[in-house]
Amino acid sequence: MSVGAPGPFEIRPGDRVLVTGAGGFVGSAVTRALLARSAAVAVMLQPGSATSNIDGLEVERIEADVRDRIAVFDAVRGARFVFHAAALYRFWAPDRAEFYEVNVGGTLNVLDAAARAGCARVCYTSTVGTIGLDSTEAGRPADEQSWARIEHLFGSYKRSKYVAEHEALRRAAEGLPVVLVQPTLPVGPRDSAPTPTGRTVLDFLNGRIPGFFDTALNVVDVDDLAAGHVLALEHGRQGHSYILGGENLSFRAILDILADETGLPRVKARVPAGLALSAAWVSEIAEGRLRHKQPSVPLEATRMATTKMVYSDDRARSELGYCSRPAREALVRSARWFADNGYVVSRRLSRIRWRDAPGPTERGRG
Repeated sequence: MSVGAPGPFEIRPGDRVLVTGAGGFVGSAVTRALLARSAAVAVMLQPGSATSNIDGLEVERIEADVRDRIAVFDAVRGARFVFHAAALYRFWAPDRAEFYEVNVGGTLNVLDAAARAGCARVCYTSTVGTIGLDSTEAGRPADEQSWARIEHLFGSYKRSKYVAEHEALRRAAEGLPVVLVQPTLPVGPRDSAPTPTGRTVLDFLNGRIPGFFDTALNVVDVDDLAAGHVLALEHGRQGHSYILGGENLSFRAILDILADETGLPRVKARVPAGLALSAAWVSEIAEGRLRHKQPSVPLEATRMATTKMVYSDDRARSELGYCSRPAREALVRSARWFADNGYVVSRRLSRIRWRDAPGPTERGRG
C-alpha cells in the first residue's frame, strides 16, 4: 500500500475509535488528531484521573480501569479501531507490581477485548525504552532492529513495557491486527503532569538544573507523535513496530536552545555521570526503600539521563510518510505552555524574554 492511499485501515468520518489513556499527554494528542479526521472518538479514562487535556472536546467519555477486564471489553465493544496509549509512566512507585498490572495486564485486557469485539486494528503505544542502545555509544542511532540487553532495562517501567510489547507481538503473530509505535521523548503543549521529559524543560525554566550530563536525547513534538500514531494504524505493516521521533540532540544543546529562546541563563557546569548515579543510589535507598517515598533523585531517571538515547526513525518516514517539526520549535512550544499555564515560579517568569516576542510573561506562580 502506498503512503496516503485508501485501504482497509483508513479512518473514515464517523468511525468509532477508542483511545485508552486519553487524559494523558500522548493520549490526548492522539484524540485531537482523530477528531481532526472526524472520527467518533470514545476516550477511556482512569476513574478519578485528571481530564483537563480533553475538556471541551466532543468525545464519548468512559471511566474504566484498564485492569478491569469486563469494563475494558464494554469500552471496546463497537469500536472499529483502538489506540492503546494507557500506561503507568513514572520512575518510581511504592508497589512495583502496579507497573505490571497496568502495563502488562492492562495491555492484555485491551488486546483480548479487541479480538473478541472484532476490531479492525489496534495501535499499541510502546516506548523506545525497550530498544537496545549498544550502538549509541559508538555514535550510531538505535533503530527497531536494535535488541536490548535485559540488564539495560532499568526500572520497572521499562521492564513492564518490554513484557507488554512482547505480548502485543505474540498476539500479532497469532493473527490479531496489531501495529506498534515506539515514541521517543515527547514535548509540547498540555504536558500537565508533567511527563519526565517535560519535567526537564520545566526544571530549566525554574532554574533547577545545576549542570548537564554528557548524554543525548531524541526530542519530538507531541502533536507530530500523534499524527504518527494515525499513520501507523492506517499504513503500518502487521506486527511491525515504528519509532516515532524527531531530532537527536545532546543534553547541553537542548538546554542551550531553551536558554536562547527564553533569555534565561545558560547551564554551564558539566556533571560527571558517576556523581549523579551515586546521588541517585543514596536517594533510592534512603528515601525509596527505607522511607517508602518518592526518591528526590530517581535512580531510573538518572540512569536514563546518563545514557545516550539517540534513535533513527527512518522506517516510519519511509513506510508511513511520517515527518516531524524541528526540535527547537517543539521545545519552544513546551516552554511557552509551561510559562503560560502557571508552572514557572514568579522570580524566573519575570526574567523570561522570548526571542520572537520580547517582554516578560505575565502569569505564574510562586
